[in-house]
Amino acid sequence: MPIKRPQLVTGEIYHVVMRGVDKRIIFPQKEDYFRFIHDLFEFNDEDDVISVYRFHTNNLTGTVPVKLRKERKKRKLLVEILAFCLMSNHFHLLLRQIKGQGISKFMRKLGGYATYINKKYEREGHLYQGRFRAVHIKDETQLKNVFVYIHANPIEFIEPGWKEEGIKNPKGAIKFLESYRWSSYLDYIGKKNYQSITNRELFNNILGNKEGCRESVENWILYKADIKNLGQVVLE
Repeated sequence: MPIKRPQLVTGEIYHVVMRGVDKRIIFPQKEDYFRFIHDLFEFNDEDDVISVYRFHTNNLTGTVPVKLRKERKKRKLLVEILAFCLMSNHFHLLLRQIKGQGISKFMRKLGGYATYINKKYEREGHLYQGRFRAVHIKDETQLKNVFVYIHANPIEFIEPGWKEEGIKNPKGAIKFLESYRWSSYLDYIGKKNYQSITNRELFNNILGNKEGCRESVENWILYKADIKNLGQVVLE
């Protein structure tokens, strides 16, 4: 059955999720996480992006990407990336569309990551499970909830099933999130990570800069660790 999603309206905010086909791993190695984060930056541009990689094969290293030098030009953004989280077999993005069809164009460009994976690992076929899913964020409460939900997702690595069973070790979960590199959470709490990827002004204003962003996640983990409290943000 085709995935139903709302009409994507310019100026509005959407929680977007894309999964690997058959829950397949889409980030096999650390370098692949880095490559996808690179793509989040490069593909957020109205203009075509010229590949900065070529693939080199030899008997010792196999097929590896080699980065080329590229002249930097000013980007014409399609979306504002407000938050993101990369998991092993899926990713979450919180996007504000700022150009007509900007989210669809951006997600189509991110398909280039699948091409990279197929070439690097000499595989064929689809990497992603169909089209991306999107939930329209309608009010500030839902916006705050999705901020927490996206950044809490990596707890799954240390407490599988936490979304159904709750968090057994809240302090451990908080500590783990502060060491998880593959999301925008570290930048929000003042630990420089991938600052050029996200526009953090909206949440800094709503939540109160790094202290408020940290408290919004930690307080939920400590006192409200029930997925039902997050409202209509869940796309699992």
